[in-house]
Amino acid sequence: MGDDLLTTLKILIIGESGVGKSSLMLRFTEDEFDSEQALTIGVDFKTKIINVDGVNVKLAIWDTAGQERFRTLTPSYYRDAQGAILVYDTTKKSTFQKLDSWLNELDIYGTRPNMAKMVVGNKIDQPNRQISRDDGFRFAKKHRTMFIETSAMTSEGVKDAFEEIVRKIIETDGLWERRNVDGNVDLNQKSAASYCQMCSLI
Repeated sequence: MGDDLLTTLKILIIGESGVGKSSLMLRFTEDEFDSEQALTIGVDFKTKIINVDGVNVKLAIWDTAGQERFRTLTPSYYRDAQGAILVYDTTKKSTFQKLDSWLNELDIYGTRPNMAKMVVGNKIDQPNRQISRDDGFRFAKKHRTMFIETSAMTSEGVKDAFEEIVRKIIETDGLWERRNVDGNVDLNQKSAASYCQMCSLI
């Protein structure tokens, strides 16, 4: 499957500690859920090759620790990322309120001004929701990001989240580089529109 890769993309998963970033990555890459999963220390990393709209794309997914004491470790991992998934816990208002600071970190440390961004409200399987879908939608619309709600436990929305951000990256000119038949970068890439359907912001 890796012999006909269109490109390799770097995706960040960021957000407060305990919102389910590692669980989302594990569900997407290995289709597993671990209710006892430990908090990420520093940065975790996984890869997965997926087929989106008929083309194979390799994702390098970086799961960054949400705890304040690890923030000094993460800025270098923002470099060259084409996409970022900003996660909050729909049952904890405080994690939603911190999204502005995470967007600010992307602006400071991200090296691609046209990076694709998606806001993800996770843990929709849980009771005692504090943030409505409309709240998340309005925040995403205000900041011109994509938006989806997910449950890492049930897998609802998880695959869609990653596939949609890949579509957005591929449709954005200059955000990625196409591999040629030898596996090398072809700087004269074709229009991204020829590889994927348009993905709206919302």
